[in-house]
Amino acid sequence: MTTVEDLLRQLGPRVLGVLVRRGADFASAEDAVQEALIEAVTRWPEGMPSDPQAWLVTVAWRRWLDHVRSESARHRRERADLEEPPPGPTEQADDTLHLLFLCCHPALSPSSAVALTLRAVGGLTTRQVAEAYLVPESTMAQRISRAKRTIAEQGLDAEGERDLGRVLRVLYLVFNEGYGGEVDLAAEAIRLARELVGQTDDPEATGLLALMLLHHARRASRFAADGSLVTLADQDRSRWDTALAAEAVDLLHAALAADRLGEFQAQAAIAALHADAPSAQETDWPQVVGWYDELLALTGSPVVALNRAVAVGEADGPQAGLRALEEVPEGIPRREAAHAFLLERSGETTQAAELYARAAARASSTAERDHLTRQAARFRSR
Repeated sequence: MTTVEDLLRQLGPRVLGVLVRRGADFASAEDAVQEALIEAVTRWPEGMPSDPQAWLVTVAWRRWLDHVRSESARHRRERADLEEPPPGPTEQADDTLHLLFLCCHPALSPSSAVALTLRAVGGLTTRQVAEAYLVPESTMAQRISRAKRTIAEQGLDAEGERDLGRVLRVLYLVFNEGYGGEVDLAAEAIRLARELVGQTDDPEATGLLALMLLHHARRASRFAADGSLVTLADQDRSRWDTALAAEAVDLLHAALAADRLGEFQAQAAIAALHADAPSAQETDWPQVVGWYDELLALTGSPVVALNRAVAVGEADGPQAGLRALEEVPEGIPRREAAHAFLLERSGETTQAAELYARAAARASSTAERDHLTRQAARFRSR
């Protein structure tokens, strides 16, 4: 059963989007929406309005008008164009997409865009966002305030609005943070991606949602009971969420049918091949390599080239993988770990152990570091 709090969290970003589209500046619009939400918490238990979103829009708009008129009086300025717009289809329009574009403004850093998206579109409190990213609440509040000021100063032109790719990348950043504090950021990113797919017919948005769902379907098997990392090859596939994976594959098929391939669709296709295989050994590795070829052509990313080299090693043998790895520049994250894996497969265990140890020293997380350390220790103990 949906509670008043759940409904308000869902409606808050939509109402904020309406006010921003009408011309309210981001910061004061958010203050007005917060006042409307507080009033709703007080009044709605006594009787729910027939159209909760319209009620919130009306109250928030009036609060914003009160604020502007107060400022106008203080600064002795005329603001004759601020009369309340007549009711019409704008009240039913979902402005989540516009709000996402605004929060992912090109002038914002990725971290600021993520924070503002979670605050304004996700409806999370500043405290929740701060806890998720392990920073003090005051630090996160300053980051969000600076982001709002940047948006107010820069505005958003038509070209910026058309860059859906920036929004998708921000949502994927949120997803990859996983879980922090009391907020499941992966689930939050999926929720926002679902809303985004409902607002646009762009196949890349659908591809991103499919990719998120495929990764999320494996979530329960990624870590052992002691918190140690479990690689894809060693995961218990009976613990994968097959219903979630099936939904993702259906979404992916719909996206690919549009014949406008993008990087998230290609990544989702690779993840779908892993999800479809009963075991790592039974994965269709040649097809995985084919999709990495597509992804590399789209992105030119050395990280993609690294992952492709590992896939080539699975499809055509470790020596072929090592030859493919020679095309990947030194210094790319996890290159040493991939090199160690391919050397191990080719029987060169001494050098593999050294590379595993070096990769562990440069790992980006404790779980990854511990896993690579254990890999190095396996050979040294022999």
